[in-house]
Amino acid sequence: MVTEANPVLGERLTPPKDRLGQDPVPADVAYQLIHDELLLDGSARLNLATFVTTWMEPQARQLMAECVDKNMIDKDEYPQTAELERRCVAILADLWHAPFADRATGCSTTGSSEAGMLAGLALKRRWAARVNDRTRRPNLVMGANVQVCWEKFCRYWDVEPRIVPMTGERYHLDAEQAVARCDDDTIGVVAILGSTFDGSYEPIAEIAAALDELAGAGGPDVPIHVDGASGAMIAPFLDPDLRWDFRLPRVASINTSGHKYGLVYPGVGWVLWRDSDALPAELIFNVSYLGGNMPTFALNFSRPGSAVIAQYYTLFRLGRNGFRAVQQAARDVATFLSGEIGAMPEFRLITRGDELPVFAFTTADGVTGWDVFALSRALRERGWQVPAYTFPADRQDLSVLRIVCRNGFSHDLADLLLADLRAAVDNLNADRRPGTASGPSGFRH
Repeated sequence: MVTEANPVLGERLTPPKDRLGQDPVPADVAYQLIHDELLLDGSARLNLATFVTTWMEPQARQLMAECVDKNMIDKDEYPQTAELERRCVAILADLWHAPFADRATGCSTTGSSEAGMLAGLALKRRWAARVNDRTRRPNLVMGANVQVCWEKFCRYWDVEPRIVPMTGERYHLDAEQAVARCDDDTIGVVAILGSTFDGSYEPIAEIAAALDELAGAGGPDVPIHVDGASGAMIAPFLDPDLRWDFRLPRVASINTSGHKYGLVYPGVGWVLWRDSDALPAELIFNVSYLGGNMPTFALNFSRPGSAVIAQYYTLFRLGRNGFRAVQQAARDVATFLSGEIGAMPEFRLITRGDELPVFAFTTADGVTGWDVFALSRALRERGWQVPAYTFPADRQDLSVLRIVCRNGFSHDLADLLLADLRAAVDNLNADRRPGTASGPSGFRH
C-alpha cells in the first residue's frame, strides 16, 4: 500500500526547506531523506583540507553516544564528567611541562578558537591591570599566518592587531619582526606551533629569547601565548627536545584543539595557563547552578560532555607511546607524499611535512596552461578534496596546494592519491598539446 509514510513506494515527501511541515513524519522516513541528502557531501576520509579528526574507534563513538545528553556545565549533576575534564587538564599540563602540573589552571572549550579567545582575554586583563589607563588601546602581535579567530578576538575586544606580513621565503613570524612591533601597550605575542598555511612551526624559543632580551634592556615585558591548535599534540611526542612550551618562562598560556591532532571528533579544545597568576581571578565565575557552586571560565555555557569524554578515552587508550606511533605514522605519510610530489618536475615544495604532518606545494617555474586551482578541481573529480589558495598580503603572488595527513590516512590511500595526482597532471599537460582528447572527467581515455 502506498502511503505518505513510505515514499519509496511512490508517494512524494519533500523535506522542509523554509518552514515547518504541517504534520510529523515517521522517524525512519525523516532519517532516510536526510541521510540521502548528506550523500552529496564529500567524503570526510578523502578530505585533505581539514585538520579535524575524521576517524575514531567504535568504543570512543559509543562513549560519545552515551554522554551526548550530559551538559558539561553542570558539574554538580555530572561530577565524574567534571573529574575526567580535570584529568585531561592535568595530563596536558604535564605534557606541556607546566611548572606545577598538579595545580594546573585550564579548561576545556568547544575548540581551539574559543580557547584562543579565553587566552587573549587573560592577556588583555593582565595588561589592563598593569597599565591602569583606559585611554590607551592595547595591541597584539602576530604573523599574517594566524588563524582567523585571532583577528576576531582583536575586533570583538577592541585590541589593535599588529600583523607581521609575509615576505620573500619567510612565511611566518620570526623573533626580529615580533620584537620590532612590541611596545608598552602590547598584551602579548601569539606564536603558532604549526601554521595552517604550510604546517611549519614558528621559532618560539627564539621569539621568547628575543623578548627576554627586550625586557632585560628595560623594554616592555611581553608574554607569549602559544597557539598550538595542531602542534601542541604533535611536538610533545615527535619533537620532545623542542622548547616551545611552559619550559620557556615567557610562555603564559597554550591552547590546542582536541579535535585536530588530539584525535577526537569535533568539538573540543583546551587552554592552559602556566600558573594561577597568568589567569586573572576576576575572569573566573563562581556559579551557583542546579544545587552546586563551581568555578567556570568559558564563552559557551551549555555543551555536551561527549567530546571531553572522548578526549579522556583517547589519552587513556593511547598513552605516550600510542600517541607517538599515531603521530609518527601521519608524519611518515606526509614526508613520503611530499618527497614523491617534490620529485615531479611540475612542482616545488614549500614545506615537507616534517613538522606538522602537513605540507604545501606550488607549480614549478615553466608550468603554463594550468595552475594549482585547476589541479585542485581535477582531483575533486576523483573525490579528493585538496585545497588550493593564495597566501596573505605581500605574498599574494604565491598560490599553493596543501595536504593535511591525519590519523586514518594510510600509505595505501597516499598511493591512490599519488596515482590520481599524476594522472591529473598528465591530463592537464596533455590539454596543452593539440590533438589529445580527454574524457569528460578530465582523465585521458
